[in-house]
Amino acid sequence: MDTLRTVHGRAGRRSSAAVAVLAAGSLVLAACGGSSGSSGAVGSNDQVGVSLILKTLSNPYFVSMRKDAEAEAAKDNVSLTVAAGKTDGDTQTQISAIDNAISRGDKGILITTNGDAVNSELRKAKQAGLFVIALDTVPNPASTVDVTYATDNEQAGKLIGQYGAAKLNGGTATIAMLDLFNNQVVSVDTNRDHGFLEGMGIDPGSKTQNGQEAKSGKYTGGKGGSYTVACHQPTQGAIPGGKTAMENCLSANSGINVVYTINEPAAEGALQALDAAGKSNVMVLTIDGSCTYVNGLLTQAKIAADSAQYPGQMAAKGVKAVADLARGGSKPVLPSGKDFIDTGTALVTANPVTAVDSQTPDQAAKACWGS
Repeated sequence: MDTLRTVHGRAGRRSSAAVAVLAAGSLVLAACGGSSGSSGAVGSNDQVGVSLILKTLSNPYFVSMRKDAEAEAAKDNVSLTVAAGKTDGDTQTQISAIDNAISRGDKGILITTNGDAVNSELRKAKQAGLFVIALDTVPNPASTVDVTYATDNEQAGKLIGQYGAAKLNGGTATIAMLDLFNNQVVSVDTNRDHGFLEGMGIDPGSKTQNGQEAKSGKYTGGKGGSYTVACHQPTQGAIPGGKTAMENCLSANSGINVVYTINEPAAEGALQALDAAGKSNVMVLTIDGSCTYVNGLLTQAKIAADSAQYPGQMAAKGVKAVADLARGGSKPVLPSGKDFIDTGTALVTANPVTAVDSQTPDQAAKACWGS
């Protein structure tokens, strides 16, 4: 893995441009100066080594994490190394980045995991004395890391499910479920999927797997009504995947009128397929809250509703937590009954319903992320 050095920390605040090199599927950004090592406290003026390991850098969600982590690193005199998988689900590149963090003697790791395959390496990092923080997704089990900063993904799903049920006003729901994967269990995938179903008033049928709900019956959200789940299709959280998944769902049932999507790129792909098929009046619901979509498809009401999240806050809080701990501060404390520290979510829509609190796209744009 190649490394390119640039200045982070107090001396580099005025120069925020980052130079990146992408090699072997990983982007590495490191601060000038040696990392501080994983054993023993560091002085108040010494740099602290931290690794940020992301799912990918093709999704603006994770680009926002990198940006805010770098900004916080500059304030906290942190030597930040950033690596990312080549694609969503690439665990091998993440495993290599974890090993590199241990070898480098970093004080901590922040990671958005691509799957359970990274867990043994994260445990190895903890045993080596690194403070390990998950971002966005609570690992399985949560004790794999020291703490997680995340949105309540189940609540994010519930918000768009509640909105969808209210907008249906008792009408029949023919639902397409556009998930992340169909052969790899990741908690963000199941939590968002299950939260949507719960918001609609449909029992997910399992706590750990997607696609276990009854495929037809009655939803109890809003005024209640009949539903059919037409499909579960994987999207890999990307526009092409969303388009293919929606095409497959329409082939299975051309009467789909509600589309749940794991994230905004998947929603955009679904909209492309719906437009190509001449389908209008289909309610597309999603999760993330990026500036691109808040100021675009949400403002245009092509995406009916979105649960906004704040990924930059997760990364910035993680960097600060490791820096403070390395300098003798206390560990972050989990709220009672929770296995993560919640960084918040809010429903965004251009067409609000009285049953669910929401923000307008203009309001959401004040706290959105990405360009």
